[in-house]
Amino acid sequence: MSVEVGDRAGTKEWLGLIVLLLPTALLFVAQTVLFLATPHIAADLRPSSDQLLWINDVYGFAMAGLLVAMGTIGDRVGRRRVLLLGAVVFGVGSVIAAFAPNIEVLIAARALMGVGAAAVMPSTLSLVPNMFKDPRQRATAVGMWAASVSVGVALGPLLGGLLLEAFWWGAALLIGVPVMALVVILAPLLVAEYKAPDAAGQRMPDVLSVLLSMAALLPFVYGVKDYAKSGLTVTAVVATLVGIAFGVLFVRRQLSLDTPLLDMRLFRSRSFSGALGVWLLSAIALGGIYLLFTQYLQQVAGLSPLAAGLWILPAAVMLVVVSTLSPIVARKVRPAYVVAVGALFSMAGYIVLTQVESVAGLPMLITGFYLLYPGIAPTMALTTNLVMSATPQEKQGAASAVSSTSIDLGVSLGIAVMGSIGTAVYHATVPSGLSAQAADSLSGALNEASALPGDAAQSLAATAREAFTSGLNVAGVVAAVLVAGAALLAITLLRHVPPAKVPADEPDGAATVSA
Repeated sequence: MSVEVGDRAGTKEWLGLIVLLLPTALLFVAQTVLFLATPHIAADLRPSSDQLLWINDVYGFAMAGLLVAMGTIGDRVGRRRVLLLGAVVFGVGSVIAAFAPNIEVLIAARALMGVGAAAVMPSTLSLVPNMFKDPRQRATAVGMWAASVSVGVALGPLLGGLLLEAFWWGAALLIGVPVMALVVILAPLLVAEYKAPDAAGQRMPDVLSVLLSMAALLPFVYGVKDYAKSGLTVTAVVATLVGIAFGVLFVRRQLSLDTPLLDMRLFRSRSFSGALGVWLLSAIALGGIYLLFTQYLQQVAGLSPLAAGLWILPAAVMLVVVSTLSPIVARKVRPAYVVAVGALFSMAGYIVLTQVESVAGLPMLITGFYLLYPGIAPTMALTTNLVMSATPQEKQGAASAVSSTSIDLGVSLGIAVMGSIGTAVYHATVPSGLSAQAADSLSGALNEASALPGDAAQSLAATAREAFTSGLNVAGVVAAVLVAGAALLAITLLRHVPPAKVPADEPDGAATVSA
């Protein structure tokens, strides 16, 4: 279908896109900015090992649990309106978290930030197709949105390192306040409001469905964490099974509703479900490894936060470059193959991490990370547009929420699962006879070692670092298997998608894809 000149976006739309990209990048900065701050928080607030994981992943789980509801609400009451409300909530949560007096307040404030992020995230993506009618401009704009995710993931640790050098750990959380203030001021001027055409006749999202989605997610994660801390206990098994049971109930309720929270028919599209599956597996692998990687840099290799951030910077630059080039390559090569090749590079990097040692292991660690990190860039750059292109415009708020959920849920599950694997291996590897603090986590052991005399301190620190590195090695094996599965899934479910701008011959009725 031809596009009239009047349908092409002008200066106002491109400036509006920048306004949408700023909070998108910020939300992923917030996901990773505390990675380098974790040791400082551990020393200041003295959390347990499971509380330490919750600091990082409660934000992502709160966001993932509410994304679909917020995306659907945006379709019905106005996507820009939900964006502005989320920006305010995120800013308030950031301030509370930055000045949290104890670990409980910090975790609660991070959860509040996740609620605000859940409102912001689907709105930023779903507003893009409405602003850019021309297919080429829209493909470029969605690609820029995906690249902003890459920028956010990449900048988080670096910004955290810079701020930690000059200020206390809470400063890393305050960077969201001025960004969200800009969104509140500029979005009404540059971004047009959008509601689904039949929004007035639709009900608000089903409250029970929202509760079921949360009831499925949180017990499952709790079960994983309890297993990491205490082994195969009754509590761990019951919590996991409860989460799975509520997940089944959630799906059944969606199928029975006339206006479901999540339209399960979207998953009939191979482009939609395949792209989500690839992204989810890749994000699970990266999320937890990223956390373990940054902890290794500081607590095993002994680098300062700034030095650790600078080691990450080259990989971050490569990530952005590959994210930018991937859509260009996908104009000549099927997106499935571009994604699969990137996943294989990531798999090679994870395999390298399985060989890292606690003594003189930094070169091997950096080599592995420089392979795996840019390897996820094609998935970031291409799967988002595959999802949006396979969805009708009036449902793109919900679709963008599902896409965002796969990102956030994947990263958060990665922190929970991979972090729990690392914790479980640490517990199994450290020798018996250590104090409860030293046996609980590497942070606890290093805190205790700081109060011991020379030889005793060195012995305890070396033992704990070896145990932590063993956990990293095992997590690397699991991550390699996950991204191998992502590559296989891409080839199996996405190979029917042609290079950009060629009409797709897809029996399920998905729209033409513009990678």
